[in-house]
Amino acid sequence: MYILQARRFAIFLTGAIVTIIFYWAHFHSESNIFQHHRQYHTLSISSVPKLSTSDAVLDGVAKYFIDYKLDGPEYGEVFGELGRRVQILTDWIGANYEVTERNITFPKSVEAATQSMFPFIQKPGSSKDASHLSNLRNSFVPGSRGIVMALGTIDFRYACHFIVSLRNVLNSSLPVQIMYAGEEDLPSWNRQVLAFLANDIEFVDILTVFDDVSMQLERNWAIKPFAALASKFEQVIMIDADAVFLQPPDELFNQHAYKETGTLFFHDRLLWQYGFPERHEWWGREMRNNKPSQTLMKSKVWTEKFAEEMDSGVVVLDKRRLPIFTSLFHVCWQNTKAVRDNTTYKMTYGDKESWWFGMELCGVPYSFEKHYGAMIGHLRGPGSKDVCSFTIAHADQKERLLWFNGSLLKNKHMDKKTFEVPTHWMADGKWQKGARKVDLSCMVGGNVNVLTGGENAILAKTIEAAKDVDKLHSLI
Repeated sequence: MYILQARRFAIFLTGAIVTIIFYWAHFHSESNIFQHHRQYHTLSISSVPKLSTSDAVLDGVAKYFIDYKLDGPEYGEVFGELGRRVQILTDWIGANYEVTERNITFPKSVEAATQSMFPFIQKPGSSKDASHLSNLRNSFVPGSRGIVMALGTIDFRYACHFIVSLRNVLNSSLPVQIMYAGEEDLPSWNRQVLAFLANDIEFVDILTVFDDVSMQLERNWAIKPFAALASKFEQVIMIDADAVFLQPPDELFNQHAYKETGTLFFHDRLLWQYGFPERHEWWGREMRNNKPSQTLMKSKVWTEKFAEEMDSGVVVLDKRRLPIFTSLFHVCWQNTKAVRDNTTYKMTYGDKESWWFGMELCGVPYSFEKHYGAMIGHLRGPGSKDVCSFTIAHADQKERLLWFNGSLLKNKHMDKKTFEVPTHWMADGKWQKGARKVDLSCMVGGNVNVLTGGENAILAKTIEAAKDVDKLHSLI
């Protein structure tokens, strides 16, 4: 315990000294960084005010980051420190980038520090001396927006359902990138089927973009943040294969919350209050040197000790904004093999809390939907005011149903054949959670809403399209 406390103090003290030196240099430079820092959250990288910092200061900070890596075994104790380093990196990039007509070039010291902190950024087969950060940023297509899906064979069937709904029911023309981790993860036959279903679908083996030594991607959620970062789209909608939309996903870009911060996250269910004290204690320790954001102070998970904050079935990001681009590295780091096994997936469930927590620790504003996870399903019985099902729903800013998770099936964990069109939904009620995934859950005490005729028609058409795909390609 004494050694661990001493390590925490040493990391904090040396980090504080480097931070003071870095900002002191800016304070005495031609432009004061504090006059511009807030602008980084709203401006694209190419329009961030350029500040002057001496090469000696930058080289010194880079050497410190490289010499004092935040390695294990106790990764859980360095989440906050890495957030502070990413904040310095963000200011550093904003101060020293070079923009040409087509490309952005970062200084070698920035490249070296980034690669040291996030070694996965090195593209396989390339030189360690290559400009990996610059190359990644320059791979984003200017003005682009699209859907990214991290996919393996396990959820392949649901991805087929989503694609036919996207193109043939919702009439969305957003381009789609499907990310997978090697041939075994999503074999060529599966890719051929998806390509047959719709146009403007691109397949990317993420192991050709990032180095897998630290990622060690397996058939789990870990690939998702890496897929978001690697995507060529500047504005990204990450969507799980089993997500079902009642409006075109394009509407996500029109939400006021997204336009304000460049992010849109969705809440999980309010469950298990006071059930995970170690999780909250850990969050608090890593936040001890950060002032909680306004978004975090509105969180019932943070303020009232509920268990889970985020449903990461849909994540919306504007990577044009410099702090979002850089904070994604923190989110990815949380999902690398060593970190997720040691901390992230022990303290929380999968990738989902890593998104908002990474943004919070990096001091980046982010937005959540208004409501915590709603229930979409059927009334418990005749005359009942309880809504029951196996899925979680989410509404848009106008209180209209936007999407729900769990696929078109009544219960994908128990029955692979039975589809169901829900009839009612409820938000802001109290959850009565089934003990297992095969057990029905209900929400009580909220206002019962009936699905509109238009919503019912969309779901009915989507189910018919899904059944046709199942039959055509023998998916069940």
